[in-house]
Amino acid sequence: MARMPSAERRRQLTEAAIRAMARDGVPRTTTRSIAAEAGVSLSVFHYCFDSKQALVESVITTLTAHSVSVVKEAILPRATLEETVRAGFQAYWDHVRAHPDEHMLTYELTQYALRQPGFEHLARRQYELYEEAYAELTEELCRTMDLRLAVPVPVLARYLAAMTDGLTLNYLVLGDAAAWTDILDTVTAHIAGLVRAA
Repeated sequence: MARMPSAERRRQLTEAAIRAMARDGVPRTTTRSIAAEAGVSLSVFHYCFDSKQALVESVITTLTAHSVSVVKEAILPRATLEETVRAGFQAYWDHVRAHPDEHMLTYELTQYALRQPGFEHLARRQYELYEEAYAELTEELCRTMDLRLAVPVPVLARYLAAMTDGLTLNYLVLGDAAAWTDILDTVTAHIAGLVRAA
């Protein structure tokens, strides 16, 4: 087995854990199955992660980064605020449709962390990451497009996190991809109404 820097090995194991958890469910995913998924020995796993909490936190952070990165790439300033906001939502939505198992896993991780003694802080951290991502995106847009908000950034960030969380779960349960063009248009118009040109 080729030697690999520990940070890179942790990334490899985290991605393997995401695949295994999405396929088998969080409770049924073991350190042994993750090591096998990554093609490494169990000792390598324990060298990189000293606890299951550390692994779950890495999985949560990585899953959030997967979604945020595609939105960051898409939400560049466009001709109008509505076009800019819509591009961000569309990028997120395309990610949900392309990777439904990853998004389903985020809900399973939340429930697992809330029910597992000693893991509750990870569920809180998960939702803090969502809010931090939305706050960062909002502040960047305000700077680049010279905008002002009708509500404080933390309020809008938590609102956006709650809204996309609910919309995502709704889609995972009900499907019906055809309906989402109108839904995203409605969300875009609503969010744009909370922002004004400075």
